[in-house]
Amino acid sequence: MQEPKKEDNRPKRRHIFLRIDSWIDSTVWNAGFRLAEWWEETTIFFRRFRVRGWKRALFEVLGEAATWGTAGSVLMLALALPAFEETKGNWRAQSDFAVTFLDRYGNDIGHRGIIHEDSAPIDELPDHLIKAVLATEDRRFFDHWGIDFLGLARAMTENARAGGVVQGGSTLTQQLAKNLFLSNERTIERKIKEAFLAVWLECNLSKKEILRLYLDRAYMGGGTFGAAAASQFYFGKTITDINLAESAMLAGLFKAPARYAPHVNLPAARGRANEVLTNMVQGGLMTEGQVIAARLNPATVIDRAQVKAPDFFLDWAFDEVQRIAAPFAQHSLIVRTTIDMGLQQAAEDSVESSLRQYGESYKVKQGAVVMVENGGAVRAMVGGRDYGESQFNRATRALRQPGSSFKVYTYAAAMEKGMTPETVVVDAPITWRGWSPQNYARKYAGRVTLMNALARSINTVPVRLAKDKLGTEIIAATAKKMGVETPIRTDKTMPLGTSEVTVLDQATAYAVFPAGGLQSRRHGISQILNYDGDILYDFGRDAPQAQRVLSEQAVSSMNRILTQIPVMGTARRAALDNGIVTGGKTGTTQAYRDAWFIGFTGDYTTAVWFGNDDYTSTDEMTGGSLPAMTFKRLMDYAEQGIEHRAIPGIDNPLPDATKKPAAVADAKRDEDENALPPLVRPRSLSAEVTKLLKAIGATFEKASPLKAPEKNSGRVAVLEAPTSNSPDRVTTNATSN
Repeated sequence: MQEPKKEDNRPKRRHIFLRIDSWIDSTVWNAGFRLAEWWEETTIFFRRFRVRGWKRALFEVLGEAATWGTAGSVLMLALALPAFEETKGNWRAQSDFAVTFLDRYGNDIGHRGIIHEDSAPIDELPDHLIKAVLATEDRRFFDHWGIDFLGLARAMTENARAGGVVQGGSTLTQQLAKNLFLSNERTIERKIKEAFLAVWLECNLSKKEILRLYLDRAYMGGGTFGAAAASQFYFGKTITDINLAESAMLAGLFKAPARYAPHVNLPAARGRANEVLTNMVQGGLMTEGQVIAARLNPATVIDRAQVKAPDFFLDWAFDEVQRIAAPFAQHSLIVRTTIDMGLQQAAEDSVESSLRQYGESYKVKQGAVVMVENGGAVRAMVGGRDYGESQFNRATRALRQPGSSFKVYTYAAAMEKGMTPETVVVDAPITWRGWSPQNYARKYAGRVTLMNALARSINTVPVRLAKDKLGTEIIAATAKKMGVETPIRTDKTMPLGTSEVTVLDQATAYAVFPAGGLQSRRHGISQILNYDGDILYDFGRDAPQAQRVLSEQAVSSMNRILTQIPVMGTARRAALDNGIVTGGKTGTTQAYRDAWFIGFTGDYTTAVWFGNDDYTSTDEMTGGSLPAMTFKRLMDYAEQGIEHRAIPGIDNPLPDATKKPAAVADAKRDEDENALPPLVRPRSLSAEVTKLLKAIGATFEKASPLKAPEKNSGRVAVLEAPTSNSPDRVTTNATSN
């Protein structure tokens, strides 16, 4: 039977596709025709508004202004957002605290916070004080909106004429913004934030509030903050009782409190006060007849001993107090710190001597030091060369590249993985993700031990360990466990120290080595008390116990390596006298911008940094030069006359404390022309007598509870009785002037 033929559907499908194609063509053509028709109608409509001649030029300018204005607004918003981030939280919280600080022995060393009963409302301040401040700091204060463009233009003109900086263009509001929210770091970013924050303050505060905050928060020299505290410190008067001459002297301190502090340089302070009086006359705020008496009878000040307050340390300690005491109901506090003023003075002298002797030749202007005793107590902190010149704390806030001093975290992680100082690695060219690091001398040693590699600060070895054995995440975790609080980048260059850290970070982390692998528990606060004598916080009681962060094997291996660096490595100038074994590591960053030495004995860990605030290069200064010499000078002083502790894992006899001090020991070192002059620590008590006094103090502590001093009662003398749980304990107190 013949099958029926299948119907051919191809013509039908072809017809459907042709209809679809026709519909698309017609739709597209109609859309284009209508668009052209709409465009023509729109063009005809807007021709009615076409302008010619000068009107056209005006509209062109307005159009460009609108375009650039929109772009500028977006840019301004982008720049403003980082500035406004600084205002988050309760930025007025500092005014809630009034803190009196004591050193480790109970002596009064300074104050922080606003003493409310000593401050006075703006309306109660002497009129001549307000006029003196405005005439000197910001004559157009009540006329501008945070930024004085006329004053800025005038200052730029005067500076151009003088060929240098003779006038500043910052308003009083800008200075307050810096004091409240920012640091003294001289960067463009800080100046941009300062300008936006000044406008923000003007929008949120009245002129009187801005002026009051400025007078209460500005540093006035002598460890004082605010005009009220300065009036009491310099003149022994409340702020409402000062005369015109004293007002002029206070107003002159805002520019350079260290240079014009009257208790340090009275002639300079009086000369500056005379300039302030001239400013008042030139500004039309007073006549020459009204100021002549103040010129003829300049202010006199109270004679005070020139004992420098540890201001950088106090700033950091005040932040710590606010963090710890935030939950407490009482914010008028007495705080016993860990600082040792003898070591603090030695640290300041060491930094200043180094910069004075070698600063010009090395082209370096700043330095910072942190000293931590075994147990975590911060005994000294130097955040810069001159606190009066710049209150920016380079020990706790400056983020600088650590260079080769960061390599210890790579090696510590390697030791945790089971390697030893005798493990052999290859020093040879290496490329990692397109990056080829080189050694300092552009040479390679071939097969070397880890001890030799770290002692000679070879660059390829830590990179090879990170690439083949560890990974950067493990290295970063090791550094964090050891005490580096700054976030660490984990890029390929990190093993060579390109991720920024602080001096305090380095001192904290390196202190793990003499602590035997336990957390160093860095702290600056021993106790916090109220004025009724109640102990609100005690480090030995309330702080967590130290946790192990490195195994005993890893610590022993690292200490074996690090104690060889001052002997055969890059830090020979850091080797101490009297046979005291020292460990540590140097660090030098690219283009010689930063130079480090972080070292330790069984007693102390000290981190030293030198560099420039503007990140300019030094003159080939390495960590083995000025930082190592400064470390030696300070540590030779610190190790005199104390009982020495051994470094864990190092089998060495402890030095004889009866040997001659560094000033006369090791004559060959005196022949070194690069050596810094030694510091000789005065020996007032023997170790045996010191032990006896501590025992007596412990007995008194058990027999008599602590009574806190009355406010403004003067110096507090306290015996010290350290225990295994608390390195510093308040035992007794008495007051004296």
